[in-house]
Amino acid sequence: MPEIIFKGKEFVYNHHLTVPYRPLVVDADKGVGAPDLGGNLIIHGDNLAALKSLLPRYAGKVDLIFIDPPYNTGNEGWCYSDGVNSPIMREWLSTNPVDADDMLRHDKWLCMMWPRLTLLRELLSPTGVLAMCIDDNELHRLHNACSELLGDEQFVGSIVWRTRNADNRVKSRLSVDHEYVLLYSGSRTVRGRVIDRSDFANPDGDNRGAYVTDPLTGKATAERRANLHYIIENPGTGDLYAPDPSLGWITDAAGFQALLNDRRIWWPPNPKTGKPRKKRFLSETAERMPESTFWTEFKGVSGFDEVDRIMGARVFDFPKPLPFAERVIDLCSGCDSLILDSFAGSGTTAHAVLRANAKDGGTRRFILVEGEAYADTLTAERVRRAIKGYAWEGTQRETLLAQKITYTQLKKADALLAQVEAIKARESFAAGDLADQGSTAPRRFDSIEATVDDGVLRVEGVRKVSERAPGLGGSFTYCTLGEPLNLEMMLSGERLPTVAALGEWLFHTATGGTLPAPPADAPPWYLVEAQDRHVWLVYRPDLAFLKSPEAALTLTLAQRIAQWGREADAAGGERKAHLVFAPAKYLSNQQLKQHGVDYAPLPFALYREG
Repeated sequence: MPEIIFKGKEFVYNHHLTVPYRPLVVDADKGVGAPDLGGNLIIHGDNLAALKSLLPRYAGKVDLIFIDPPYNTGNEGWCYSDGVNSPIMREWLSTNPVDADDMLRHDKWLCMMWPRLTLLRELLSPTGVLAMCIDDNELHRLHNACSELLGDEQFVGSIVWRTRNADNRVKSRLSVDHEYVLLYSGSRTVRGRVIDRSDFANPDGDNRGAYVTDPLTGKATAERRANLHYIIENPGTGDLYAPDPSLGWITDAAGFQALLNDRRIWWPPNPKTGKPRKKRFLSETAERMPESTFWTEFKGVSGFDEVDRIMGARVFDFPKPLPFAERVIDLCSGCDSLILDSFAGSGTTAHAVLRANAKDGGTRRFILVEGEAYADTLTAERVRRAIKGYAWEGTQRETLLAQKITYTQLKKADALLAQVEAIKARESFAAGDLADQGSTAPRRFDSIEATVDDGVLRVEGVRKVSERAPGLGGSFTYCTLGEPLNLEMMLSGERLPTVAALGEWLFHTATGGTLPAPPADAPPWYLVEAQDRHVWLVYRPDLAFLKSPEAALTLTLAQRIAQWGREADAAGGERKAHLVFAPAKYLSNQQLKQHGVDYAPLPFALYREG
């Protein structure tokens, strides 16, 4: 197992365990729709504390973690502020912000990332994807840290994507115009890209339906694979086709004959300019194909444009382009996925989720975490405007197709043009307005524009907005972080958590699971049914109650619990034990065992006589 070494690692290795649990506190006025901690969330607070707060509800349940952490360029002004209790870390707190002259900035960055990556690992589902944007400053360190935390076997790959603006570095004489997306997953795979089905056609009326054709060209010379070098004859016309001398055919003569017998061979109209090809039918083709790791179509796309348009001013440095975020989400998650961004910034991830749901009717959910003061005024405000619409005057553009042009595709120029016309027809511009065809559906765009820039065919829908851009719909709940569950303050009664907050945390620490809702007919003190036991919590956030005999686990309560358990478990046929959290107990361990009850003391038992 590879190991990355950095200054301070021994102090942050298990720092996530010392981060206190802080419950989520809903601010209903800042959300959209009815508050729902199980729906879309925007959380204002330190992202390390927020990740800890999400564990009781979302441990092992997040399908895609999509983060854009500080790149540590030396010009970002980020601060190391986790407050790890060691002389080194306390000294670091006095040397903030981290800048280019800081010789320990890479160590500080790793100390900041390590506990966050550890908690993100706990939140990720077994088949979920961790997608991380980064550049050359910390690429190899992030890769090594994730390989140690997650395992090399979970590394899926890295995507290189071409950014809009080049970084002209005089010293190196290199113009850096790319960044990366590192991908890790327990399933070691992503969904891939959707196949463009507009290329499939059936010009010869094949009863198996629409198809495309693939070359029969092989990969070996006659010296290496003599059986792949032979003359192909069209039995209908007698035309002869010789193999490429350096490549041969993809299969031997027997394999070609099998394809011919199965009517899989497509013959070119002009044997002098074309070669036979193999039919691949739409009905036999997977919905998705492997995704390229080289993305060039975002060179002309700016993240500024979308944020400036929505917010009405330049309010955020270097936001990610919305189409880029949409492509990552489509690649790495399904239409009902839960998506977490713990470095939310301008809220691009949430906007991309809302756009994706609006396009395909999906039920994706997002959780954003932002610790800066603009969490409400920028992050959440952008999402509010994306949901409800916003006042604006100008031109909106939405990319409908971005296709890299290759020589092979140039030879199929007619198919590409047909694809563009199909998009226009779909959006009702080629054949006239939908209203003219009896449709009441609103027209999405005023025009469709097709351009070729830097080898990429781009088709965009253009909409003139003079009063209000339409909203995408949706909702979210805005939260802050409550007071931490502090043992000393709980013992003194100075700060008592709510039943929900304490219950969530106790259940997670006892079982490692997330707390579901209790049944509607649950008896008093019943918390939830875990995999192997029923969990109970005798608690009220009231110091007088916690010091009273009423808060103790008594024989009467144990008998009631056991009787309820026998009735509840009768249908399932398997009796479950009971775990009871309470400030005190008034019966022996032997009596507890007789009733199938395990007792876990709350810390209030320590001051019962105080």
